Amino acid sequence: MKSTEEFVLEILAKVSAVITNSHVVYTSGKHGNAYVNKDAVYPHIWEVSKICRKIATEFLYDHVEVVIGPAIGGVILSQWTAMHLSEITGKEVLAVYAENYEGNFVIKRGYDKVVADKNALVVEDVLTTGGTAHKVVKATRAIGGKVIGLGAICNRGGVTAEQLGDVPRLSSLLDVSLEAWDEADCPLCANSVPINIEVGKGREFLDRMAHRA
Repeated sequence: MKSTEEFVLEILAKVSAVITNSHVVYTSGKHGNAYVNKDAVYPHIWEVSKICRKIATEFLYDHVEVVIGPAIGGVILSQWTAMHLSEITGKEVLAVYAENYEGNFVIKRGYDKVVADKNALVVEDVLTTGGTAHKVVKATRAIGGKVIGLGAICNRGGVTAEQLGDVPRLSSLLDVSLEAWDEADCPLCANSVPINIEVGKGREFLDRMAHRA
């Protein structure tokens, strides 16, 4: 029987979501040679469903009442995870999302009333620094939601529950360690390895460099 990590890696490989031997700029600004391209997974609805069922199973006994994720990708994760929790438990679990507003995440559109006083599971696709997920945790608590945990597809930055705002439980389906460097210390930059502009923040990085010139 496959382990959860083997199961997820098989799906990521199937949709070509793991990129290696490249020069990637991460959202954090650091550079690296590998990337987990979660956007390659989302078009494949049954693969997303399988992954979210795994996340749902991790929190099956935590009495989740609402699942919340950051827009954009987290919207899809919250929907599928809530659907599977509802299906398995026989009780309706709601799904909402938080939106990025000037660098912070907010929960609006009336969803604040949906989340208030409920047991909330925060979901995220890839944890690198955990910054986005932490902001969603804070936004959830700010409107009275009770965060019971955080579920992620992949933790590639060694992010801890404490870094996410001391969430009661952090569960990632896949833990990987990808080497990353600050821009000034990047050996790929030193060797003039071209930046990958198809994923991550490579295009934005090159635009910024062009404006400096």
